Amino acid sequence: MIDAMKLCQMAKNNVNEVTTEQLQQALRDGARVIDVREPAEYTQGHIREAVNMPRGVLEMQLNQHPDVAGYDDALQRIADKPLYLICKTGGRSALAAESLERMGFDKVYSVTGGMSAWAEEKRPVVAGEG
Repeated sequence: MIDAMKLCQMAKNNVNEVTTEQLQQALRDGARVIDVREPAEYTQGHIREAVNMPRGVLEMQLNQHPDVAGYDDALQRIADKPLYLICKTGGRSALAAESLERMGFDKVYSVTGGMSAWAEEKRPVVAGEG
């Protein structure tokens, strides 16, 4: 039997991870960020540019991302640019990144330390639905 912590660690070993500093630089270049936490967590504080798509529905809602919604080839369009995933500490985003890689995404990154690290480093956060 594998517990949740071990499962997250296994996912982290299989995906590309970036630091919060690397994410902040990518944001300056117009990166797409998806916050995979639950809506209640997201509204308590998130990165301004992040779109909330909880991990449990990410694969089903990805084609509804505001940058690509309405296009027949929405998944291909969103896969064309790097996609950064963030959660509270990096576990759920690693699991989500692993799932998207199985879907064929090759430019997907999980943020190490997640929003906890982002906030601890005093990087900008907004509250509300965004």
